[in-house]
Amino acid sequence: MSWKTLDDMDLTGKLVLTRVDINVPMENGRVTDDTRIQRILPTLRDILAAGGRPVTLAHFGRPKGQPNPDMSLRLVAPALEAALGHPITFFEKPSRADLDALPEGAVALIENTRFSPLETENAPEMAAFLASLGDIYCNDAFSAAHRAHASTEGVAKLLPSCAGRLMQAELSALEAALGAPKRPVTAVVGGAKVSTKLELLGNLVHRVDTLVIGGGMANTFLAAQGIDVGKSLAEHEMTDTAIQILETARVAGCRILLPSDVVVARAFEANAECEVVPADACPADAMILDAGPDATAQIIAAFEASKTLIWNGPLGAFEIPPFDTATNAAAQAAARLTRDGGLISVAGGGDTVAALNTSGAGADFTYISTAGGAFLEWMEGKTLPGVAALQS
Repeated sequence: MSWKTLDDMDLTGKLVLTRVDINVPMENGRVTDDTRIQRILPTLRDILAAGGRPVTLAHFGRPKGQPNPDMSLRLVAPALEAALGHPITFFEKPSRADLDALPEGAVALIENTRFSPLETENAPEMAAFLASLGDIYCNDAFSAAHRAHASTEGVAKLLPSCAGRLMQAELSALEAALGAPKRPVTAVVGGAKVSTKLELLGNLVHRVDTLVIGGGMANTFLAAQGIDVGKSLAEHEMTDTAIQILETARVAGCRILLPSDVVVARAFEANAECEVVPADACPADAMILDAGPDATAQIIAAFEASKTLIWNGPLGAFEIPPFDTATNAAAQAAARLTRDGGLISVAGGGDTVAALNTSGAGADFTYISTAGGAFLEWMEGKTLPGVAALQS
């Protein structure tokens, strides 16, 4: 992978069209979590420090190509201004002359790109309009890089382009994890359903040395091998697919790690009465809700034998204690190994981020992606249009 960064561009006196992700949660007109805003600040500050003027582009919500006052970036502007500590000038639809008239050191925010259907259509006229507003294009929104939209892909082909600091960090972390990783590589894939992660599993068995399968997905693989999983969540219709994945992994030399023991309960509720049983001894009236202590020890041993870890999805029903035990223990072990310098750990996906943060381990991972769909598509081995457009 080869792309330019802000360090490769002369930004002095330039309007830097900067695609960011500030699609933040709001309640009663206030931003309730400004994590995404905080993560773009290094890019904006570096552009300003280099003598450029950031002209920020972003989407907000799903307006479906129509203006919607409830999804206006005007609502986000105060939080962005407060976080940056710098005045923000908001424009609904500026001309180049409007932006040229901004004073040195100004920061502009343009209205929600998805207010026009031409954005998601990646229409040439939309890309051309956006390109007219800047001298340089900087993409700092990896989370939108899997979309071939005018503001993520189309405009990148019309201006000198580079990655912002967040995009740069994300791409560097992902390249270290799967592009040219230190081996052995272990991947953790959890979650409810095999059917939603078929492409992911199909790619990883050819790319990693050990694949840990957890959560409801593990139940499907256990059931496919003839093990009675009781009332557990499992996709019995995916039996043939699960067997095929196991065989593909065997041929590829990828070790599949399924739980050897499990935590079962009769009720799916906090602090429900539960017990640990071998994976092949789930009572008919019980549900498997977490990996057991032996399985957790095997997972940690796999981490200890690895140089690189990629994590997507929890090992059990982590939202409800005590079924977060395996996820927390494994996450804390990965964090310890990362702190000690023996492991590169990269994680991503909504549930994954929540689980790692709940465990208190997230801060010590090498990198945690908040990109969601883009992170998953990257793990599936797909080409991301917004990244491909930056490659030189």
